[in-house]
Amino acid sequence: MLDTRLTNAHILTMDPAHPVAHDLGIWQGRIVGLDEAVTALPAREVIDLQGATVLPGFIDSHVHLSWAGLKASTPTVAPCTRVEDVLAVVAEAVARKPHGAWVDIAGYDQRALGRHLTAAELDKVSDGRKVFMVHDSGHACVVNTAVLDLLPAEAAEGQGFLAESAMTAARRLRLPYSQEELADAIERVGRECLSEGITAAAEAGIGGGLLGHSPVELGAYQLLRDRGRLPLRVQLMAASDTLKPVAAHTADGIPRSLDLGLRTGFGDDWLSIGALKVYTDGGMMARTAALTSPYHGMEHTGEFQDEPERIAETIVAGHLAGWQLAVHAIGDRAVDLALDSLERAQRTRPRPGARHRVEHAGLVRPDQLARFAALGVSAVIQPNFLWSFGDDYAAVMGPDREHWMYRGRGFLDHGVTLVGSSDRPVTDGSPLRAIQFMVERASASGRPIGPDEGIDVDAALRAYTVDGAWACHWEDSAGSLTAGKRADLVVLGDDPRRVETSRIGDIGVLKTFVNGKETWSSAA
Repeated sequence: MLDTRLTNAHILTMDPAHPVAHDLGIWQGRIVGLDEAVTALPAREVIDLQGATVLPGFIDSHVHLSWAGLKASTPTVAPCTRVEDVLAVVAEAVARKPHGAWVDIAGYDQRALGRHLTAAELDKVSDGRKVFMVHDSGHACVVNTAVLDLLPAEAAEGQGFLAESAMTAARRLRLPYSQEELADAIERVGRECLSEGITAAAEAGIGGGLLGHSPVELGAYQLLRDRGRLPLRVQLMAASDTLKPVAAHTADGIPRSLDLGLRTGFGDDWLSIGALKVYTDGGMMARTAALTSPYHGMEHTGEFQDEPERIAETIVAGHLAGWQLAVHAIGDRAVDLALDSLERAQRTRPRPGARHRVEHAGLVRPDQLARFAALGVSAVIQPNFLWSFGDDYAAVMGPDREHWMYRGRGFLDHGVTLVGSSDRPVTDGSPLRAIQFMVERASASGRPIGPDEGIDVDAALRAYTVDGAWACHWEDSAGSLTAGKRADLVVLGDDPRRVETSRIGDIGVLKTFVNGKETWSSAA
């Protein structure tokens, strides 16, 4: 007897062996079969979907659950466009904290103000508190003098604006958050993911780096797992600075590792360790992505997170320790560093099945596409960046480079695995909105951005299902609705392949199933 049979559905399986079905059977959290294989079997529950479209649950292959959950409960200065309005929000938040406490502020974006805020301006309203205002990109912050006084003298040169490694130094003063606080934040945003049809996600960096929240951050996820509160499946990327020198046997060839030699693949279907997250550069929003030519109308070319050779050594060390690598590289100069380092790692010890990834791949020159393919490196992009910020990004890249941003067709034509993700909470996390952008390549204002990089709907759906599963080493259990795989699926109000492209992002998510259980419903 089946636990559940879905019937009268329009099921897009993403499995070429059985691409469309009308019935799907579930038993003990797994898919038993499709159509005639299950229609005659008894079931404890039969759900008539009345023609609704069913797809494999979406996989968000690069997300920040802790940050997103914490941000949702943090005072925000968005969408303030005047300095005095920002300071009023800060003053109100300061008034709720005791003297000497840290005051977190979210929603900062210098583009809304036309310039960066300064420590001196924050000092006017901080009243003895330590103010830490995070840039929406996650790559910068603005702090007041009370924080600058705790940092090395060179940090004060930015008048309160701290980017990349300087921001990391300030964050280390602020941390850690408690596991209970993090668990509540993760659960909150995990349920939001379910409402968008996301059933699995890769948390892009815990324990250290730019966005780690505690040296024991994995414990927050385990706490949720143990209490049955983890809303969706999560794969955790460890920040590269969590690796330590180890005295392993010389035959192992492991110079640095997590304690006990833990690496990619440890865990279960609900919670596991994924890739090692390595940062190379910053981001376009903060103007710190590392470019080979200056930002349009500016003199600077962004920056690396550390000395290039040290970044390369970290990538090689992670590869030697058996990790899958997720290398953050947004600007084309950073992509060069990422590809050079991955090539060096593979020369040192070939691992053809490593499935290394470049996270973001925000600006990729034509000559770099073939290198992705030759190295077997996947591109994990965030299409909604260009939907939300495309007008701004196109302006700072200039007309000669705007069509290189967050490519689609260029990667596919070169045989590169294209993986979709959100980088939540940097921008809209909806997979359907991202799929729409990947097809029509238009920003929220309607501006075309690299239209030649547009792909078809089926390829965009693959980026959030089949290819997302492959990038996370889940292809045997997720990504398609195939007998034996996990019963993780989303029910939609329409078929993304049949509606007008401009309507894909507005298709309603009716239900989400994880492990064969309905975990979210629009009726709720």
